[in-house]
Amino acid sequence: MSKQPAAAAAKASQQVYELLRQRILALELAPGERLNEKDIAAEFELSRTPVHEAVQRLTEEGLIEIRPRSGTFVARIPVHELEEAMLVRTALELAVIERAARQLTPAALVRLEHCLAEQRRCAKKADQPGFHRADEAFHALLAELAGFPGVWRTIAQAKTQVDRFRRLTLPIQGRMQEVIAEHAAVVEALKSGSPEKAMAAMRRHLDHVLPAIALTRALQPDYFINKT
Repeated sequence: MSKQPAAAAAKASQQVYELLRQRILALELAPGERLNEKDIAAEFELSRTPVHEAVQRLTEEGLIEIRPRSGTFVARIPVHELEEAMLVRTALELAVIERAARQLTPAALVRLEHCLAEQRRCAKKADQPGFHRADEAFHALLAELAGFPGVWRTIAQAKTQVDRFRRLTLPIQGRMQEVIAEHAAVVEALKSGSPEKAMAAMRRHLDHVLPAIALTRALQPDYFINKT
């Protein structure tokens, strides 16, 4: 195979991977839903090879499950991995917020306020996908302001399963307003110039993620799985 067709195949596989991953994280493809590589290939007008490669990558990430003699399915959310993922996320975000608090500028505060305004706009419209994007943008901006934008990419990878769970919490009445209030508290703590207050506000915010598991599982029990 020449370099050009190989590069095209790699690009096609990457595109399928990114689109499927996005659909899984957004719950457009629900946990437990059956997938058919042939149908996916037909949708993207591709051969089976790049689709199979994308599915394999997502399987390695724990987002797709291949069951021998049964088929290929969107993996259910592993409850046992959520606490570990939040442990990693919390440690990194606290380091980020401490650094950001020590070097915050008035211009940076304006950018954070704009993020809050976007979250309020999305909440008012009940725009859950938009709210999730605005939430992510808020945390990514904090990493940027701390001077460590690459840390957010590490956090994003670590919290893959948490993101699917969090999407399920957004329809819960008052949840988006709670997140906005917690983010606003983080910004107010940053304005105080105290890294300790900023870290405490961020910890309170992140500590509220997992307690919603019981309620969320009660609403969508088939979306979750326990492993020992």
